[in-house]
Amino acid sequence: MNDASVVAAILEHNQRFVTEDLGAAFKAEARPRKQLAIVTCMDTRLTTLFTAALGLTNGDANIIKLAGAEVNEPYGPIMRSLLVAVYELGVREIMVVAHTECGAQHMNCAGMSALMKQAGVLDEAFEAVSEEGLNLEEWLAGFGNLEASVEDSVAMIQNHPLMPSYVQVHGFVIDTQTGELTAV
Repeated sequence: MNDASVVAAILEHNQRFVTEDLGAAFKAEARPRKQLAIVTCMDTRLTTLFTAALGLTNGDANIIKLAGAEVNEPYGPIMRSLLVAVYELGVREIMVVAHTECGAQHMNCAGMSALMKQAGVLDEAFEAVSEEGLNLEEWLAGFGNLEASVEDSVAMIQNHPLMPSYVQVHGFVIDTQTGELTAV
């Protein structure tokens, strides 16, 4: 199935969803009921498993997904989203939830760059990125130790100068096979 047919199928499903008013079952307030925000990975194995394993339903929490569940930029979009969740949406607890068998764990610049070149990205593009001041070696690197990555993310959030001290931050790893949460 090519990309166009996937999107076409999604649009067809969406039309039926709207026509049959199936969205009514998912109505929720914008503010998370549990005053909870979660940073987790975008891994497809977590799409349904994650909320089921945590007992969450629509409207319970703000869930922010990104490769590796890493919060490693103090003024990047993840921290911005967390600060919005705290100050605008009433979040009082934050969970960082990484997962077993994460593909981002052992990522490296050489491997990613090779894939980019195979896809047609020219050397000039890499040079332009470097001229912008981005260190691709660091930016495209994995994180190695899963638990240490979670600890670093928790520390980044807890120690952020704009994060209020009343917000509790917790770190976990979820097993992609069983859904079991292990505290870090």
